[in-house]
Amino acid sequence: MAQLRVTLLRSLNGVKKDQLATVEALGLSKIGQQVLHQDNDAIRGMLNRVSHLIVFEEVEGDA
Repeated sequence: MAQLRVTLLRSLNGVKKDQLATVEALGLSKIGQQVLHQDNDAIRGMLNRVSHLIVFEEVEGDA
């Protein structure tokens, strides 16, 4: 199954509380930090909600 590499690009200063909670639930706290998540509908929805703060790409295999 494909995985998604998620990177935080923007500062969290001044973002709405629900967006902050979403970014923290993704496991991100510092600019430039990267995490891997399984590609599923729940994660895609979270990424869509904070798409202006992050960038993500699909990663094949166990990278």
